[in-house]
Amino acid sequence: MYKVIVFAGTTEGYEISRFLGENQIPVLACVATEYGSRSLKESSSLHVQAGRLDENEMKELFSREKPELVLDATHPYAAEVTRNIRKACEEAEVSYTRILRTGSGQQNAVYVKDTQAAAEHLKGTTGNVLLTTGSKELAAFTSVPDYKERLFARVLSLPSVIESCQALGFEGRNLIAMQGPFSMEMNRAMLTQYECRYLVTKDSGKAGGFLEKIQAAEACGATVVIIGRPLAEEGLSLRECRHMLIERYGLTRKQKVTLLGIGMGSPKTLTQEGQEAVRNADLIVGAKRMVDAVRLSGQDVFYEYRSKEIAEYLITHPEYTKVVVALSGDVGFYSGAKKLAELLGPDTEMICGISSVVYFMSKIGLSWDDAKIVSAHGKTCNLISLIRTNRKVFAILGTGDGVRKLAEKLTFYGMGDVILHVGENLSYDNEKILAKPARELVSYEGDPLSVVCAYNPQAELELATHGIPDEEFIRGKAPMTKTEVRTVSLSKLRLPKDAICYDIGAGTGSVSVEMALRASEGGVYAIEKKEDALALLQENKKKFALDHMYIVPGTAPEALEELPVPTHAFIGGSSGNMKEIVELLLNKNPQVRIVINCITLETVGEALDCIRELEKQETYQCESEVVQLCASRSKNIGRYHMMMGENPIYIITVQAHEKSETQEEQV
Repeated sequence: MYKVIVFAGTTEGYEISRFLGENQIPVLACVATEYGSRSLKESSSLHVQAGRLDENEMKELFSREKPELVLDATHPYAAEVTRNIRKACEEAEVSYTRILRTGSGQQNAVYVKDTQAAAEHLKGTTGNVLLTTGSKELAAFTSVPDYKERLFARVLSLPSVIESCQALGFEGRNLIAMQGPFSMEMNRAMLTQYECRYLVTKDSGKAGGFLEKIQAAEACGATVVIIGRPLAEEGLSLRECRHMLIERYGLTRKQKVTLLGIGMGSPKTLTQEGQEAVRNADLIVGAKRMVDAVRLSGQDVFYEYRSKEIAEYLITHPEYTKVVVALSGDVGFYSGAKKLAELLGPDTEMICGISSVVYFMSKIGLSWDDAKIVSAHGKTCNLISLIRTNRKVFAILGTGDGVRKLAEKLTFYGMGDVILHVGENLSYDNEKILAKPARELVSYEGDPLSVVCAYNPQAELELATHGIPDEEFIRGKAPMTKTEVRTVSLSKLRLPKDAICYDIGAGTGSVSVEMALRASEGGVYAIEKKEDALALLQENKKKFALDHMYIVPGTAPEALEELPVPTHAFIGGSSGNMKEIVELLLNKNPQVRIVINCITLETVGEALDCIRELEKQETYQCESEVVQLCASRSKNIGRYHMMMGENPIYIITVQAHEKSETQEEQV
């Protein structure tokens, strides 16, 4: 006995039959022909019965099997079959549900009101057309450009009919004289033989072989142009039916979720593997632009780009068994795939796509294996520093004024000759690619959907260590931390690339500059109160092209209050406010790393007193180190070299930690 009987005359019927069988719900799938039965593979829970049934045979089947539910998934135009199934269910008192195709275009059809409208539609298409409307309607189709080559007319094999068709220009291989009725297989063979992408028909019902034409077109992937209105029915979509069955039988359904890189957005950049995933999906998820780029007619969609919302939607919609999340470019290149995969679990499949860097660099004829690749879309990115020290820098921009702002900064920092290759709307019909020196793009307004490759043949070598020679800096009367002291102090700071640094009492800016060169993906805040030193800071910032070095006029600690939370701080001058400065740093970040340079013994005492005070507190735990550095430099005196000592410097390092509850209890 079967719990469910499915009349599976459509793709939806096959899908729902497989769905029931996979979930161990005994199901009998009834198909009209042996051809239909080949679309289903039998299993212990799924059996297939081929052959057309009339109303009485249906009643006998329901009486014998006593199903709980009958699902009618026959073709929308098999109206007589649907009436028989519904009537047999009423008499046998069996629950009946109609499965509908989603929307009028589900069968890849276009509806037009008359023959003239059909001809007008074909004018905007390409590809061969099989006309099955008869000889009386042919005159209207002579308005279609190249109709003598594109259109194939199927008419009755009568001499008078053939004569009239020839008079209109239909002859030779473009005139098919045959007597119907035509089976689905015969229609399919004709569509294949003449390589037709369209089939034109009237809504002629069962007697006119309408259903067989529709089925043949579907099998060949041809679009049907139907003269007449679509039928209106009530029932459940495939998705709604699956949801109903899940609730009715308490099914737990495991979804197959695929994160798909769709390339640039144009269908031609979607890989064959991606196309297959889309064809098999019953739900496409993603930002509207991505979804609309790949979705097929009739597919359910969910427009959403936020990872959390996508995960929640899939949990609450288990009726979708094959889900594709469409993501721009490649899933491994600045993509939301990483976060989504974490939320959706380890079974999530990923299909790579064509990334913007691969596509664009091939378009402009440059290799990308030696390029610095970054994204400035929605994140901080120190492009100026990267372009200064790299021959090629590829960046995703994401704003309409991104190119202009980059060009303005490059020109300001003396790099106006850098060539900017700009790409917009890559792969679309309105794709735009140009290349100009930065100084010529300072007024450019472009599309937000853009990328850039900066080509700088004069790129400077990026130093791997600290220690820029003192003479490289623009100097005035402001004090400057010398090379040797600067090198040791910065090594004690241990800066990562994304560090947020304070240089308190920045002076000339030698420490700020070295910080910024090391923290290329972070930011440096140079705090200084003296006017002459502020001017020098600006000059050195410009000389070394450090766009992520920010100059802050004022006295610490007040000048620090509104700045971002620091990860590291260098104190070269405190103006007697050492305690207040350190306390503010710790309040902003209890794990901040601090390096203090002291010249006078009084400053050393002040710093050590401050550290001792911190160690007495219950909130923080501080690890500290004091190094005295005495450096000497040689001076030429005649033919001799005499070592001249620099002032000894005390370098104090403090690494703060928040005390855990266990540590506080031990204290």
